[in-house]
Amino acid sequence: MSNCTLKKVIHHHGVHNLDKKQLTLRINKSNINDVVKSIGPPSTKSKFDNDLYIYIERKTTGSKLTKLGKKKLLLNNVLVLEFDNKGMLISKKFYNKDQMNKLKFDDSTTNLNYTKRSFINDFLFSLRQRIDDPLGKKRNRSND
Repeated sequence: MSNCTLKKVIHHHGVHNLDKKQLTLRINKSNINDVVKSIGPPSTKSKFDNDLYIYIERKTTGSKLTKLGKKKLLLNNVLVLEFDNKGMLISKKFYNKDQMNKLKFDDSTTNLNYTKRSFINDFLFSLRQRIDDPLGKKRNRSND
């Protein structure tokens, strides 16, 4: 009984206090070295036209016994930083849990439109037949 506690266990993943640390960063004033010094190495790094650093902070806790131990999300912060080719901060976007819930995703799906016997369909069908029966023996037996 001495190991039991009434406090909830909080699981923390990522950079602690990301919301406060990101306030010290200034666009066109901070560089990569300043960012790494104040926040640390990024959770994810990407390189397209410019460098993109992504920092993540997530806090969860176990819920009530009636929820069968399902985790409850307390905090979910994401910071996206973009640097130019000289290492200067050119864009800073901070998202918290409420802002992420407001993001809209497109629900539409892409429909595939195939004609019954298109050229590609015929080609793939004949290719499959040749793979299944390279010598053509099965086709000759079905005609007998």
